[in-house]
Amino acid sequence: MRKLIAFDEDTFDKLKQLGRDRMATFQELAEEAFADLLKKHGIPIDLRDALRKSARADGVTDKSPMRSRTRKARAR
Repeated sequence: MRKLIAFDEDTFDKLKQLGRDRMATFQELAEEAFADLLKKHGIPIDLRDALRKSARADGVTDKSPMRSRTRKARAR
């Protein structure tokens, strides 16, 4: 879906420069920004996030190996 968003010139110039510096398109910058905004407000971005949030609400903990190793490494 396409939507039109207006920026003042200064903001748009800074976004263009950021895109050049990171070698990213404006679309990639926008997707990252909106994903961060949704995460900030606790809104799942995709099905995986929705399922993870739902499992936490039901009292199920994340038992993935990555999380276990991280906790063990911090305990040392």
